[in-house]
Amino acid sequence: MTDLSFEWKHLAFAAGRAFTETYGFNGSQGLTHLESVLICPKDRQSRTLLIFMHPASTLQLLPLPQAMARAGYHVLCAGSRYQRNDTSLIMENVLLDLGAWINAARNDWGYDKVVLCGWSGGGSLTMLYQSQAERPTITATPAGDTADIAGAGLMPVDAVLNLAAHSSRALLLTEWLDPSMRDPHDPDDRDPALDLYGQAGRDTPFTTEFLIRYRAAQQARMEGITEQVLETLHRLKSAGGREVERVFVTHRTMADPRFLDPTIDPNQRRPGWTYLGDPETVNSGPVGLGRVSTLRSWLSQWSPAHTRADSLVTARDVTVPFLAVECGADDVVPQPHTTRIFDTVASRDKQMQVVPGANHYFVNQPAELAAAVTLVSDWLAARNFG
Repeated sequence: MTDLSFEWKHLAFAAGRAFTETYGFNGSQGLTHLESVLICPKDRQSRTLLIFMHPASTLQLLPLPQAMARAGYHVLCAGSRYQRNDTSLIMENVLLDLGAWINAARNDWGYDKVVLCGWSGGGSLTMLYQSQAERPTITATPAGDTADIAGAGLMPVDAVLNLAAHSSRALLLTEWLDPSMRDPHDPDDRDPALDLYGQAGRDTPFTTEFLIRYRAAQQARMEGITEQVLETLHRLKSAGGREVERVFVTHRTMADPRFLDPTIDPNQRRPGWTYLGDPETVNSGPVGLGRVSTLRSWLSQWSPAHTRADSLVTARDVTVPFLAVECGADDVVPQPHTTRIFDTVASRDKQMQVVPGANHYFVNQPAELAAAVTLVSDWLAARNFG
């Protein structure tokens, strides 16, 4: 087995914040601090860097980045200023963080080529980044705060990979929201006719009529939350005081009918299970998409009507070589997402591959992991990314 080196990397730059949005030393001393881990095969040089980045997670412990390093590649698992806590995450700020890593890779570390690897929620981040690097337009966040992405001089990368990536965090949350909640502050007050984990969920496979009603109710709940966010933010701004932001809880965000009915957008996933465990338990537990959010963060990453991180929109402006990899038994990303992103990408050099039987993280799947490494490596080698 190839010996790997793990090198901690750190960047710091001035933060022009109106108020503190990240906890502790990182965000309260006038600087934005970023951390990452550079994974390389020992004693092997490379002019190409693969950058894995997720808006809120760190990826150095995942199987694929380390496996790609063992295959001979230099891999940076980059963190944003919001790593491990997306409560106040602003996607526009994450673009600046990613831009800082790419600038360091090219200008400080000597890499000639950079390939962005968008894993899971990192897919919409990488697509948004490259679209803005190729065609910069953003000057403010959805909440109206200054975010001069257009003037930031983001450096385009040489290729983009979407690996087990969904089209957007906002769409995924909408499809996972529990529409049975009648009172947003009381998770026990539920409509039995829409309660996926009550009587309504026992009649699988679900009828078309039920799914239409269920999806409409999910959309209505999403729109209701977003309307309340906009009203509260407007009220705070209009007051002109020192209270400028709020945090709120969104209960029950793990109730997609796909979890119980494998005939909906079928793949090889395990019915009644998710990447976080039993969906009913997760739905009422402390961990889930969008569970705790600020007003600004909701608009930037969770509201479909406001977020810019939607690959079905940004892919139209991505023209560099593009590879999409779908996991055949993905228990996070709904089956249609990868194909829709692939169909939208503007690049003339684009390819899509499926790894049969692979779950989202390649957990206990050495054969599927090896297959993914081979197809990604072959694609990179064919384009002289070595």
